[in-house]
Amino acid sequence: MIRKTLAALLCGVLCIAAAGCSSGADGLTAEPKGATDITAEANQSVYDQLDFDDTQEQEFAERGLIAKPDSLEITDEEGNVVWSQDDYDFLDETEEAPDTANPSLWRHTGLNHNYGLFEVADGIYQVRGYDISNITFIEGDTGWIVFDPLMTYETAAAAKAFVDQELGKRPVRAVVYSHSHADHFGGVRGIVSEEDVENGSVQIIAPDGFEEHAVSENINAGTAMNRRANYQYGRFLDKGAEGTLDVGIGLTQSVGTVTYISPTDIITSTGETRIIDGVTMEFQMTPGTEAPAEMNTWFPDFNALWMAENCSGTMHNLYTLRGAEVRDGNAWANYIMESLALYGEEAEVVFQAHNWPHWGNDVIEEYMTNTAAVYKFINDQTLFYINQGYTADEIADMIELPDDLKKVWYTRQYYGTLTHNVKAVCQKYMGWYDANPVHLDELAPGEYAEKLVEYLGDTDRVLKMAQQDFEDGEYQWVAEITNALVYADPDNTDARYLCADALEQLGYQAESGPWRNAYLTAALELREGNQSPGGSAASASGDVQREMDVPLMLEYLGIRLDSNAAQDLSATVNLSVTDLGENYVLIFRNGVLLYQENTTAPDADASWTTPKNGLFAVLQGNEDGIGQLIQQTGDTAVLDTVMENLATFDVGFNIVEP
Repeated sequence: MIRKTLAALLCGVLCIAAAGCSSGADGLTAEPKGATDITAEANQSVYDQLDFDDTQEQEFAERGLIAKPDSLEITDEEGNVVWSQDDYDFLDETEEAPDTANPSLWRHTGLNHNYGLFEVADGIYQVRGYDISNITFIEGDTGWIVFDPLMTYETAAAAKAFVDQELGKRPVRAVVYSHSHADHFGGVRGIVSEEDVENGSVQIIAPDGFEEHAVSENINAGTAMNRRANYQYGRFLDKGAEGTLDVGIGLTQSVGTVTYISPTDIITSTGETRIIDGVTMEFQMTPGTEAPAEMNTWFPDFNALWMAENCSGTMHNLYTLRGAEVRDGNAWANYIMESLALYGEEAEVVFQAHNWPHWGNDVIEEYMTNTAAVYKFINDQTLFYINQGYTADEIADMIELPDDLKKVWYTRQYYGTLTHNVKAVCQKYMGWYDANPVHLDELAPGEYAEKLVEYLGDTDRVLKMAQQDFEDGEYQWVAEITNALVYADPDNTDARYLCADALEQLGYQAESGPWRNAYLTAALELREGNQSPGGSAASASGDVQREMDVPLMLEYLGIRLDSNAAQDLSATVNLSVTDLGENYVLIFRNGVLLYQENTTAPDADASWTTPKNGLFAVLQGNEDGIGQLIQQTGDTAVLDTVMENLATFDVGFNIVEP
């Protein structure tokens, strides 16, 4: 990556000025562009770097197909399309990647365009390509045990209907949530009802800590995650050779209704077994890997190993671009190796929640070992360089996977990348500060950009230089300098368009699906403005939100409370949650909300008595609900002050401009 220093740039500006060059950049428009010759050459070179004649992953992606519909477009009750494989029919036109797509990502997208009902082993079936994740059906004596019922009600219901059609109708006896991400539980009501769970007809099994993390991850930073996910998953982009392709663990997310039913059975330790409808399952706990709460499952009767999302046929994320807690690459690698030690000698097939299974004991050992080696390498080698004084940016620029690992198809960087995973390790162990005190209290991006432009002097000449750098293929630098101009003056259309053009080429070259989507979405918004509809984010469904316990609700209330605006608020409140029989003391100090559980304050300024729904009314700003549900004694101005200073987060914030 070529980065010009500020001094060199200033020198260039002065030289251009002295030479009397004309100002401004020519031919900049808001129209999307095709691939430049430089991008086309970069993408073509991928064919020389990787073995496209190695067909193992293609064979595994197609193996076991029982049936597939001729067309797959799933709609909700209003007729809105929530999932479509038909949108990817452009992949059928050519096996050769167009110039606007990295051939490796193009190939991977084609593999995920294989969809339908597949046999994993005798008695184990998967419906793949009906959502970003897979839904798995294990045949019991009288019904199904279902693993990970997709992300939305509509896709799960469609998958179950297809299984009924092809394999005959059988009741669901149990659902297993492998981990706490929504694409592994959100479709549960599409295959079972809450009534069946409550009356004991269906068990729902999950790892220890599942509900806490499933709910909290979607709430505390849910608005920001929702907006950032638009970039990661390319939600505003058309599907096609110049738009979104694959996101590494599947084509994309479905956009239907996320549902939730609480687990009835919690697995707490490795080695625990359950026998349900004649099916024996042995669980391996893997907390802090791909999710904070996650578990693998061994099926001794089938010699089959379910790896949840700990193996997924791609390099995964130690840090996900939408934002989440950093994951532990060392623990991830160690749990994979533990699983291999426990079950590897007997395993005949390894299958998982994304992409396709792997068959054969030798293949499985290599698959799991290589996957573990990637995460271990990233963790250990990042620390190797950290301890030599290198910073996150420096390490990300200098580190490379070993050649053999680099060329393995199932460890390619379709989802996570080496660059941002290295930075995740730095974040985990060292935090944001690189020890250079210049960075302790940096200027805000807008202020920095204004000073930069002040020093540069003539933005037209900067654009002229940036246009030449674009022609030379220095797309990263062009994106950086023109984005600084955008932050200094968002109305500078030439800077916006040139930044978009540079980002577009970076997107066309990206092997990571989320990187491609982020680049192309940023280009779209620079050209056409913010694409978000704005308003409050539906970061979690009502099913998920209602499972918030009172402490989580109070913590979220504290996040929503504008403490600076409410800094005069200092009061103590006794809170009694009548339907749960719980008591709390809320302590407001200078607009900061603290709380204590299982106690009351004898000298409280106010008392609130309410069912749990009254707290929902507060979070929702529902004044009628507050009036009906919350009984107040003492100082009623406390609640009024809270409501006056309770922010409503808008999902429409800008990302690529101030």
